Amino acid sequence: MENGVVHIICGKGKGKTSVALGQAICAASEGKSVIIIQFLKQKQTEEIDFIRRLEPEIKLFRFEKSDKSFGELSEEEQKEEQQNLKNGVNFAKKVLVTEECDVLILDEILGLLEYGIVTADEIRSLLQTNDGDVGVIMTGIYEGRELWDLANMVTEMTTRDRS
Repeated sequence: MENGVVHIICGKGKGKTSVALGQAICAASEGKSVIIIQFLKQKQTEEIDFIRRLEPEIKLFRFEKSDKSFGELSEEEQKEEQQNLKNGVNFAKKVLVTEECDVLILDEILGLLEYGIVTADEIRSLLQTNDGDVGVIMTGIYEGRELWDLANMVTEMTTRDRS
C-alpha cells in the first residue's frame, strides 16, 4: 500500500476484512507499521487472537463494549455504543494527525454511515487530517458512494448465485 492512498473495499460479498488484512500483512512484511480499528464487529475471538499475534507490526483496536451486534442492541444500549464508536473515529483522527502508522485500516467504518453514527462530512474531515503519508483502507457492507471521490481505489465485493 502506497503512502497516502485511500482504498475503499465495500459491498455485500464476503472477504472485505480479509482483503484489508492481506494488505496489512503485505505492508508489515515491507517494514511498515499498521493500525487496524474495527467498528461494528462482533467479538470474534479467533480473528482477534490471530491479529494480536501479528503485533507489534500490526496493532488492533476496538472501541465497542458490547458482545452483541449493534443492530441487536436496545435503543439505550445503541446510544452508549455510538459514543464508543465515535471514540474510535476520534482515535483514528489522532492516528492520522500524529502519523502513528504507515497504513490505517478502518474496518467496517462505512457501516457507521449507514447507521447514522457519523456523517460523510465527518469521514471526509477525518481523511483530510492525513497529509498524504498514511495509506487508509476503509471497509464496509455499505458502499459509501458519497466518499468515492476521495478514494484512489474502490473495490466492490459481490456475491453471485450460480444455482
